[in-house]
Amino acid sequence: CPSSGPPRVSEKVAHRQTVRLGSAIKLPCPVEGDPPPLIMWTKDGRNIHSGWIRFRILRMGLKIKEVEADDTGTYICKATNGFGSVNVNYTLIVIGKYGGQGPVSCSWILRPRFTQPAKMRKRVIARPVGSSVRLKCTASGTPRPDIVWLKDDQPLTEREVGEGRQNRWTLTLKNLTPAHSGRYTCRVSNRAGEINATYKVEVIQRTNSKPVLTGTHPLNTTVDYGGTTSFQCKVRSDVKPVIQWLKRVETNEESRYNSTIEVGDHRFVVLPTGDVWSRPDGSYLNKLLITRAKEEDAGMYICLGANTMGYSFRSAFLTVLPDTKPPIMPVFPAASNSLPWPVIIGIPAGIVFIFGTVLLWFCQSRKQCPPPGSPAAAIPHRVPPCRERERSCAAPSSGSSSLDKDCVSALNYEEYLAQQQQLLLNQGGAAISAKIYPKIYTDIHTHTHSHVDGKVHQHQHIHFQC
Repeated sequence: CPSSGPPRVSEKVAHRQTVRLGSAIKLPCPVEGDPPPLIMWTKDGRNIHSGWIRFRILRMGLKIKEVEADDTGTYICKATNGFGSVNVNYTLIVIGKYGGQGPVSCSWILRPRFTQPAKMRKRVIARPVGSSVRLKCTASGTPRPDIVWLKDDQPLTEREVGEGRQNRWTLTLKNLTPAHSGRYTCRVSNRAGEINATYKVEVIQRTNSKPVLTGTHPLNTTVDYGGTTSFQCKVRSDVKPVIQWLKRVETNEESRYNSTIEVGDHRFVVLPTGDVWSRPDGSYLNKLLITRAKEEDAGMYICLGANTMGYSFRSAFLTVLPDTKPPIMPVFPAASNSLPWPVIIGIPAGIVFIFGTVLLWFCQSRKQCPPPGSPAAAIPHRVPPCRERERSCAAPSSGSSSLDKDCVSALNYEEYLAQQQQLLLNQGGAAISAKIYPKIYTDIHTHTHSHVDGKVHQHQHIHFQC
């Protein structure tokens, strides 16, 4: 990265360049500096600028198109910044198409021709007083042709034509007055021949009047839905006019706008307006751009040109074609058929855990054992071995006065009542007779207690009455 300082040449160049007549050549200017230098080209001490039609100044060089014999000479690229400057010099030699060098030979003499005929089509030009006009007659030939400008067949002076040979290819008339009206002819010639072109210039005296819309614009326009289009309006006025665009508001649309104005029998809304451009012919141009056209953009548009003397307007219609594209439906990504493995494992495990917990709570609350092979059998809990209790309850000892509460819960009510009656008869012996006590009435009360730690305690009270 170059440090701050004057420009310097970054590459070596061949200072002597040779080019064939009619071809193109590029002369490089490889310089660099910090800050970046300003580049300027000269030929034989004259500055090369945009008026030199076949010469184009590039960022890193100079390009010459359709080289002519007169292009032979010394070219200098001068690079300058705040610290200094540096020059790159070239000597350009033009040779003939067949390798000849020196005086132009008859084998490559070319008749003059206009190089920009498209800019010369309009030959009758009307301009208002105070405006300007440019008449072009750019031509080439070998040897390089000369050009002479005439007004009404009388040669114009150097001061009238302009300084510099390059400027003479375009005649510029500024601040026009009625005296500038007339016929202007450019005559281009060399040893091979001559060509000419004539323009008729008419300078119109300004009058204090209202603006006039010239041409045919604005024009009726059709645009696709969502497309872009524009209206343009060209106004001729003695002074710079105000150009405004309006859109007609339909009766059912007035509530959509804060303010409207009345023009004729209709109401209009004022649209934002861009810059007004002044044209060389003395007219003024303005454009209305409509982007992303929608149905509500369709309708009547008015270009209104006004000055202190009055106003003029012209209307055009915009048609917006219906939207032919089908509505875009939102696309959702397809759900995956496979679930993540944590979900596949977690869901069944959660179901088993919940089911086992509920079953355990139910068993402890009811003191019932789950059937063999059930999921609850695999869960450790403090449940007494009921089958052994059932065997012990089936044959109670004679000295036992009551049954285990766990066994009571395992027996049904009828079995339990028969056991209690048999026990009473055994304990009474000979003193208690079945005839005296033909029936035993019992009353059973069951009490259930729930503890803080989640355990459930259940016991029964049995009352006997003869």
